Amino acid sequence: MSPGAGDPIGLRTVLSVVAGSVCGVEARERIQELADRIVALRDAYYRGSPTVADAEYDAIEDELRGLIAANPELAPDPNPLEQVGAPAVLHAPVRHSRPMLSLEKATQPEQVAAFFDRFPGQPVVVMPKLDGLSLALVYEDGRLARAVTRGDGTTGDDVTPLVKALTDGVPDKVDAPGRVEVRGEAVMLRSTFAAYNAAHPDKPLINPRNAAAGTLRAKDPATVAERRLRFFAFDLHTDPDSAETDLDGALRTLGFDAADMRHCSDAAAAQAVITAIEQQRNELDYDLDGAVLRLADRDAYAAAGTRSSSPRGALAFKFAAEEKTTILADVVWDVGKTGKIAPVAWLEPVFVGGTTVTRATLANQEVIRARGIKIGDTVLVRRAGDVIPFVAGVLDASKRTGEEREIVPPSVCPSCEQPLTEQGNSRELFCTNVACPAQTVRRLIHWASRAAADIDAIGGVWIERLAEAGILEHPSDFYTLTKERLLEFDRIGEISATRMVESIDASRQVGLRRALIGLAIPMASEGTAARLCRAGFGSLEDVADAGVDGLVAVEDIGPKVAASLIEHLTRLRPELERLRERGVSLDVREEDLPPVVVSGAPLADKTVVITGSISDPRSGEKVPRPTFQRLCEKAGATIASSVSASTDLLITGADVGASKIAKAEKLEVEVVDQGVIWQQLIAAGVV
Repeated sequence: MSPGAGDPIGLRTVLSVVAGSVCGVEARERIQELADRIVALRDAYYRGSPTVADAEYDAIEDELRGLIAANPELAPDPNPLEQVGAPAVLHAPVRHSRPMLSLEKATQPEQVAAFFDRFPGQPVVVMPKLDGLSLALVYEDGRLARAVTRGDGTTGDDVTPLVKALTDGVPDKVDAPGRVEVRGEAVMLRSTFAAYNAAHPDKPLINPRNAAAGTLRAKDPATVAERRLRFFAFDLHTDPDSAETDLDGALRTLGFDAADMRHCSDAAAAQAVITAIEQQRNELDYDLDGAVLRLADRDAYAAAGTRSSSPRGALAFKFAAEEKTTILADVVWDVGKTGKIAPVAWLEPVFVGGTTVTRATLANQEVIRARGIKIGDTVLVRRAGDVIPFVAGVLDASKRTGEEREIVPPSVCPSCEQPLTEQGNSRELFCTNVACPAQTVRRLIHWASRAAADIDAIGGVWIERLAEAGILEHPSDFYTLTKERLLEFDRIGEISATRMVESIDASRQVGLRRALIGLAIPMASEGTAARLCRAGFGSLEDVADAGVDGLVAVEDIGPKVAASLIEHLTRLRPELERLRERGVSLDVREEDLPPVVVSGAPLADKTVVITGSISDPRSGEKVPRPTFQRLCEKAGATIASSVSASTDLLITGADVGASKIAKAEKLEVEVVDQGVIWQQLIAAGVV
């Protein structure tokens, strides 16, 4: 569908005749008026709020078409008639005019003081560090020409039609000659996020940050029309340089909102603003994870230059993990895919770390005992970024009322009611019944997860429904599903059923490593699966036939892991046969063999440790740790799991814990942001 279709009242013929009688200055003005009108109508349509009937829209297009045919020299640039609805090319790569660099990080007041010492006498603006998606908006002769994502910092994706249709705070025109580039953050406001989820309880968004990124990765603005974003500017470059030198003033003069920039003349004032932002973070309508300090004078900022991966004239002050208090209403015991019974805290809803939290982990009964937690306590809930929220402790045990209750671990499985066993020093509880219904569902969900078979079109809710219906019991059962059978279920339509079947078909090439991960064998980690592939095993059957002694011969696989693998793979032999019969590959894939190191490997002879959440800067999407490790290995690196004296680099992603960084600093190990490594990987042709 387009913003206009049909001509029930014959306006096309009438207006094409009228077009021929308009000329000169009047024609030029009318052409531009109609072109602007079409752009506005298209934006409204692709926001999901059309303002005119289809016939009226078509009549306007036809009038413009007739005028241009009669006066071709007056055709507007750009000409909206040369685009059909939303422009066809979305997410085309565009090279930035200057790199969009990441910022140097700070966590201590001393680092703020050092920043001011580097630029004596220079005023600094302090602003919230918004948690959204960075964009570069390019204006040419006053009109918005392109909107480009940050990408890898060098090349981003053209998302112009999406930004025009879905993002507030982006003017179509600016009063400035030549080329103007405004950079900033596109965010989904918390109020927008809450309203969207209230309207879509069946398919809620996870958090505002992911929602903003997903919105600007959509293929059609109409499909995400309700997901309004807001743009806040933080950088400006003009050519010729006609704007005032003060960044905040120049942005506002052009019609852009900046996220509460405050001018500071010294480190003490800046630290006070940082503290105020942190204290107010929950009262604001947008997510943030820190504050940004930046030279207020645009000329001074440009003169400061850049390092290899960050501008010298700016600094990101990262806030500590957010912590809130709430009431622990109850504790339920969750059954995992390997039979582990884990305590889950049910909380009175509390907004922490950018999302409303109602559940949090309690780890195990030893952690509960050590922290003295009871049901009914006012507890501290901590969450940083995408880290799973957890109960950090009791706020004040002396204020208990006596109504609190002890957390009593179960003696039987909450799902199948079979007796439980305790394992390990942490006294973790396990259900050893392999036919336990809860374990069955969790194993199926795990098989379909991204790290394993990656059946992305079938979510956990549908897997649970299919299991309850008796259709799914083993991973091999996925490969018996047909579109006709799926269509028997309410709320599965033709398109959804087709996507599910296509996703299942694609997962048949799962291979040895990911199949072993998907089978959820106790003590067999993703690292175990990778080591077996590199040790020369060609298939899962080969692993099962190796025996304990054959597996122990593999580096870093001990007797307990080997015994668990042999025990479970022997039991799973019939399932392996069913998977084979249904066309599922259990053989080693080329990508899981020892990597071929690229020539001129940038990480050659480097032992590296990776910590934090890794994301591809070109798309903003999260990258599984093993995938990133593989890329580093192709660049010549040796991967280690912990920082030691032999470590050369600690590569940090988002939401990094303090312990590894502290150890790296103590051992004088170089700490490098993932953005620097991504640049090296891209330059070397690894990705």
